[in-house]
Amino acid sequence: MAKRQDFTAEQASVRVLKVGERVRHILSELLARQEVHDEVVSASNISVTEVRMTPDLRHATAYVKPLLGAGDDEVVHALRQNTAFLQREVAKRLGLKFAPKLKFRKDESFAEADRIEALLRDPKVARDLGSDEEE
Repeated sequence: MAKRQDFTAEQASVRVLKVGERVRHILSELLARQEVHDEVVSASNISVTEVRMTPDLRHATAYVKPLLGAGDDEVVHALRQNTAFLQREVAKRLGLKFAPKLKFRKDESFAEADRIEALLRDPKVARDLGSDEEE
């Protein structure tokens, strides 16, 4: 019987990040090579911006954004319809004991960054930030 490998909390978190990044690369490669046979997915250049894994590596949430931001909802819907194929391919290429179940979400971090940048450019905020720098 194989001895169970115990990881420290730091090693486990690094492993989660590494596996998430590996899943992101696999998904990006599948989408770039247009291996998903779906009209919406094939017609869009889709960027996988981040993959967040659960600590047990059983679930992965992939945040996607079509380039130029057109048709976010349609792309996410098409990816959700092709989840079984994508999970199968990720499982084949990942080589873990358990394949993570994939969920696809629209990446809204760019919109949030634009909102924060607009707030910082507001003259009132700039004035307040300027007075802090002088002190």
